[in-house]
Amino acid sequence: PIDFSADLINAHKNYDKLMPMIHLPVQSGSNKILKSMNRKHSIEDYMELIYKLKKINPYIKFSSDFIIGFPGETDSDFEQTLKLLKEVNYINSYSFVFSARPGTPAGDLKKVDEKVSKERLIIFQNLANKIKMEYRKTLLNKPSLVMFENRTSDKDKFFGRDEYLNSVIVSSKENLKGKIEKVNIINSNQKTLIGEIANKSERKHFAA
Repeated sequence: PIDFSADLINAHKNYDKLMPMIHLPVQSGSNKILKSMNRKHSIEDYMELIYKLKKINPYIKFSSDFIIGFPGETDSDFEQTLKLLKEVNYINSYSFVFSARPGTPAGDLKKVDEKVSKERLIIFQNLANKIKMEYRKTLLNKPSLVMFENRTSDKDKFFGRDEYLNSVIVSSKENLKGKIEKVNIINSNQKTLIGEIANKSERKHFAA
């Protein structure tokens, strides 16, 4: 977050080549834990950056990384992390239980009980998945712009990603590899969106 300069914020306003998806690692929702991690940002700094980006482009979405059970993390610290998760509404999050690396300052700190850390991770991931699935529901019956990367093991299906890095699979007799197409999302699960290629008139309108 500390490297996200004003110039980079403005780039997300002025350049269409930048997709409206930003991975912005935060690690914890607790300032106490961030300080213990020797991170250089506070939650206030982080949220100010989120608000600035949302202001210049309300379509921007976020993903992030979280460390659960860092030494010294209390129930209150963990609740602050859950609060941040809900406030930002990350469409993707990557979370892990703290694992000490020998020779690092954190390696000498007193660990949170392993059972407590694992329970917190489950709570966090359940909430993160709930937020993600609610977001995916908003994509149904709406068009997405998808860049197709390859054909799947099923020769009539193609895999691609939309502007938010969501995985999308469609069926097509036409070779879609390397193409960018308008796709209507018709279904989804936790990992993949299922879509249909828009008809030619819709595709022309979308391109315009």
